[in-house]
Amino acid sequence: MQSLIKQLLAELGEDPTREGLLNTPKRVEKALKFLTSGYDMDVDEVLNDALFTVDYSEMVIVKDIDFYSLCEHHLLPFFGKCHVAYIPRTKVIGLSKIPRLVEVFARRLQIQERLTSQIAETIREKIGPLGVAVVVEATHLCMSMRGVEKQNSFAITSSMLGAFRDSARTRMEFLELLKLRSAVRTSSDLVEADCVFEK
Repeated sequence: MQSLIKQLLAELGEDPTREGLLNTPKRVEKALKFLTSGYDMDVDEVLNDALFTVDYSEMVIVKDIDFYSLCEHHLLPFFGKCHVAYIPRTKVIGLSKIPRLVEVFARRLQIQERLTSQIAETIREKIGPLGVAVVVEATHLCMSMRGVEKQNSFAITSSMLGAFRDSARTRMEFLELLKLRSAVRTSSDLVEADCVFEK
């Protein structure tokens, strides 16, 4: 890979032997292997049997999962937030495993639409829930750095399966919950609120 990167630098009009570029092929190889490490990840190993039988049939949501991926068309990054919800039938997934599942598919050459559906389909396959919903919001550097050069644009994709597809009410509940800010308040927020109350 390093020899190919040297050749690429030369094709771009650079001198691969100059001081600033001497170690670039090694660094690029390391970075690309990390950014595509999802190919070497096994979903079952990532979940690591963190599937639990629970008597719970209400919505479970993990939102604002940061992710970074590479667009397969230009090898430029796209990144943003992923929101995942499911309604258990008999089993739940350990909460920390959901961001790791997102990572498995994000760390590959991707398109946003496929990334969204892969996450949803995997959760459906592994625990057979009543429904799964995944929403991905992302900024694509292939849009903001080149082409149309629209720096403030972002893309939203969704995959709704089972109850989320069949029931408009369930779907709307999920989308409304995504809009809510976190209920956790910092101590500084509480101090500020107390000051306002005293006034």
